[in-house]
Amino acid sequence: MDNRLFELGDELKTLRNLKADLEDQVKDVNTKIDETDRQLTELMISTETQNFTRSGTMFCLMTKTRASSAAGNKDSLLKALKENGYSDLIYETVNANSLSSFINEQIEENNDVLPDWLEGLVNVFNQTTVSVRKAARK
Repeated sequence: MDNRLFELGDELKTLRNLKADLEDQVKDVNTKIDETDRQLTELMISTETQNFTRSGTMFCLMTKTRASSAAGNKDSLLKALKENGYSDLIYETVNANSLSSFINEQIEENNDVLPDWLEGLVNVFNQTTVSVRKAARK
């Protein structure tokens, strides 16, 4: 076999492992950021410190109003927004992986052809990549 095949395979595996490690590091850092932000916010509130500057960086207390639909009331919220003229706040989305799975099922059920009712509504293409996984031990 061509050595370049093995070299690229090793490099792909290494890069995917590095990516997974970095993603774990980002999760850890984000957790630390959230905790430190919470602690600093509490301290600034308790000491009635609105802002301070340290090493050329200004830290300011900010209050933002956040909102989400109440549990079990998403459909009612969407309906109320539409009825009251705020439909521009609503964005319907379809998960890309779910859509791909659905399209695969539709093609299989339609003799390997995209059903007519979907023609022109979706772009379908095949993507060839390399799957990397541990080999079974012999």
